[in-house]
Amino acid sequence: MRRMYIWISTILLSLLCMIMVLPLIKVVSESFSSKTFIEQNAVLFWPKGFNVEAYSKVFQNRNIFVALRNSIVVTLLGTTINLVMTATMAYPLSRTEFKFKKPILLMVTLTMIFTSPMIPSYLVIKGMGLDNSIWAVILPGMISGYNFFIMRSFFAGVPGELIDAARIDGSGEFGILFKIVLPMSKAVMATMILFYGVNHWNALQQPLIYLRSPKVQTLQIKLYQILMEDNTSMVDVGVLQIAPTTIKMATIVISTIPILIVYPFLQKHFAAGAMLGSVKE
Repeated sequence: MRRMYIWISTILLSLLCMIMVLPLIKVVSESFSSKTFIEQNAVLFWPKGFNVEAYSKVFQNRNIFVALRNSIVVTLLGTTINLVMTATMAYPLSRTEFKFKKPILLMVTLTMIFTSPMIPSYLVIKGMGLDNSIWAVILPGMISGYNFFIMRSFFAGVPGELIDAARIDGSGEFGILFKIVLPMSKAVMATMILFYGVNHWNALQQPLIYLRSPKVQTLQIKLYQILMEDNTSMVDVGVLQIAPTTIKMATIVISTIPILIVYPFLQKHFAAGAMLGSVKE
C-alpha cells in the first residue's frame, strides 16, 4: 500500500512539475526561433531556425542598460529598506509586554484589506516632491503587511528567556534585535529578501505612473515599451523581420533571468522561513 502511494505521488508530482516547466521551456524556445516557424506555430519545446535577433533587438535600445542599472538599484536599495523597516517594526510587536500592540496590529491589518486609490496616492507622492524619482516606487511600500506578520510570528518564537538574559547583561533593544534575534532568523530573512526583491524587480504599474524620465525608468518599463513598439509596427507595417511573439518571449526571458539566478541561493531557506513564520505565535 505504501509503495503504491509513493508511485502515485511520484507520478502526480512529476506531472505537476511538467505543467510548470514546459511553458517556461516553450517561452525560451520561441525567443530563439525565427519568424517563419513562429508564424507557422511550429515551435514546441526546441528552437527552430535558431537566432538571437530578438535579444539583439531588445538590447539595441540605448537606454536598456540604464534601465537595467535602475532596476538593480531599486531592487537592492528597496529590499534593504524593506528588511530594516519590517524587522524594526515586527520585533517590538512580537513581544507580549509591548503597549498599544493591538491597535497597531489592527491598523496594519486594515492596510491589507483596504488599498489606497491611485489618484490620492499620486497626489501625495507629488506633494512630497518624489514624483519622477526612484523613491516614489521605494518609500510607499516600505513595509508589507503580509511580510510583517510572517516576520512577527517568527520573532515571537524566539525564547523570552534569551531576550531577558540579554537585557540583564545590559543590551539595549536594538542590540538584542541585531545581535541576537536577526542572526537566529536567517530563514525568514531569506524569505523576505525573495518576496521583497521579486516585487521590486517585477514592479510595472507604479514605475509607469511615477517614472517618466528615461534616466530613472526601470527595466520593466523599457521592456514594456519595446514590446508595444514592435506590436504597433507589426500592425501598421506587417513587414517586421522579427515576430512580435519572439520579442515578447525574449523580454520575458530577460526579465526573469535575474530572479532565476538568485532563487537557488535562497531556496533552502525559503520554504522553512515561510512555514515557520506562518505557524509560530
